[in-house]
Formats: sequence, structure tokens, C-alpha cells
Amino acid sequence: MCPFSRTQLLFGHDAMQKLRDSHVAVFGVGGVGGYVVEVLARSGVGSLTVVDNDCVDITNLNRQIIALHSTVGQYKVDVIASRIHDINPDCRVTPLRMFYLPTNADTLDLSQFDYVVDCIDTVAAKLELIKRCHEQHVPIICSMGAANKMDPTAFRVADINETQMDPLAKIIRKRLRKLGIPSLKVVYSEETPLPYAEGETPPTSATRRSIPASNAFVPAAAGLVIGGEVVKSLSFSK
Repeated sequence: MCPFSRTQLLFGHDAMQKLRDSHVAVFGVGGVGGYVVEVLARSGVGSLTVVDNDCVDITNLNRQIIALHSTVGQYKVDVIASRIHDINPDCRVTPLRMFYLPTNADTLDLSQFDYVVDCIDTVAAKLELIKRCHEQHVPIICSMGAANKMDPTAFRVADINETQMDPLAKIIRKRLRKLGIPSLKVVYSEETPLPYAEGETPPTSATRRSIPASNAFVPAAAGLVIGGEVVKSLSFSK
């Protein structure tokens, strides 16, 4: 029996064929992006490109689906590519060890993708990806803030102009207005970001200005919502 037979009972044959014919790129395969990829792989998406330059770290074990003691130190894109093939050997996977930035964005042709998922955690990279997708008419969905949150039920799919209570969405929204980009599909949380627990202070990092607090269930919930939105969009598009 086909491994996706249960999904086909719900979606139908034509929708499953659309998924098999689709090529989706996921930028950032950490706490949110890893679960996006999981949904896409288990839904029968035929081609996946995963973009990330990080290695699995011991601090990822609390929330990232690819983080195991056995994978610590390995490149995230290599680990997730292996996982995708173990789920669906027929899926065509392209792992790119790349920290996407305006300075190297020209090396990747976004027009090859049927959908782009942004799970990047830097503003400059997010804006560059959004701008290029807008220019090339490539559908994109963006993850807003999932850190410092405790309520996995607070995530919503919306246009960025409708978001509230999300500091990252506020920043991106203002930048998009300056770029003349009128709309953007995002997944955001209506929960107010929480402060660190009493007596706790954020650890320092040489590569990031601050390291946010997180847990096992909130980033996962965001990733599942995003993945589901992409699958539905691809399956039932005309």
C-alpha cells in the first residue's frame, strides 16, 4: 500500500499528484523549519530544497526534531535530508549549506520553487528573501516570532498587516512598506513574548546579539501550522 494512502483518502488523487510535482524550499531548518519539513515530507511533496548553514548543537535538543545526541555536530541540512529520505525515498532533496544573506542571494534561483518557506531568524535575510519572492512572483509564507512563548494555540495565519503582539512582525511590516510590498502571508503568535524566568539571564553568543528562550512545543506548533498551510495551498491550487 502507498505510504500516503491515508492522506489521499482525505485530499484525493489529483491533490496528491500536485504535491508530488511540487518543489518547496525551506530556509532555516531549526525549531520551526524542521517541523515544516517534516510535514512536507510526510505529505508526499516530491522535491525539497533545505537551506541552513548551522550544525546541530547540544542546546537544540530541547526543541528541534533533528536534534539527537547522535546528530550533534552534523550539518542540519544533511541530517534533515537523511530524515526526509527515510520518510520518503522518492523525494528529491537538495541540502544547501548556506547562510542566506543579501550578499549571496544571487547564487540561488528562487523561480525554480513552487513555494518558499521562510524560517530564518535574521531580519536582513528575511527581507531579502521576501523581496526576491515578491519580484519573481513566487509564493512565500514567513514565520514570525516563536521564541519566549508558552501558548502553542496562539498561532494564526494572516497577512502581516493584520498581525498584533508580535515585535518581529512589526519590524518586518514597517520595512515592507518602505519596499512597496503591500502584503505577506505569515504565521504569528498573538501571545505577548514572556520575560526570562526569575533569576535567569540570556547566555551570550559571538554570532547573535541575544539568544531567546524556547521550549519543545511552541516552535513545533508554528512549524506544523506553516507546513499545513503550504500543503493545503499546493494541493488545492488551480
